[in-house]
Amino acid sequence: MPRIERTAEIVWEGNVARGAGTITAGTGAFAGLPFSLPARIGKPDGKTSPEELLAAAHGGCLTMSVASELTQAGTPPARIETTVRIVMDEVEGEGHQIVGSQVTIAVAADAEDAAVDAAIERGDAGCPFSTLLRKAGAQVSIERA
Repeated sequence: MPRIERTAEIVWEGNVARGAGTITAGTGAFAGLPFSLPARIGKPDGKTSPEELLAAAHGGCLTMSVASELTQAGTPPARIETTVRIVMDEVEGEGHQIVGSQVTIAVAADAEDAAVDAAIERGDAGCPFSTLLRKAGAQVSIERA
């Protein structure tokens, strides 16, 4: 696989407590996604957060990886639905840290359950976001729906 590089532009105005910002993808896939501290730690009110974007990144990566594994096994999926919950918590002496990524995945494929489970395991092992999270000390759990 070739080297992959992507960019995002973040604009923030004001202090952390009362300020707000926007996130724009370098590709143009999304622009001006609003985010703020109150939306990050409280009710989102239609705004995003770094944790939500990480959940999307991990879920997208893992889903593509599982689809690749199933396709290579000769049983391409008809549909994969993945939900990811990123958990940030206070870690003693380290402040707030990402401590977990809880994944639920439903796979519709013409394959035995054991083959789907194996594809999910291989897909997880091949997903750079799963690896990144584990190397950072976060617990990654995957459950089939």
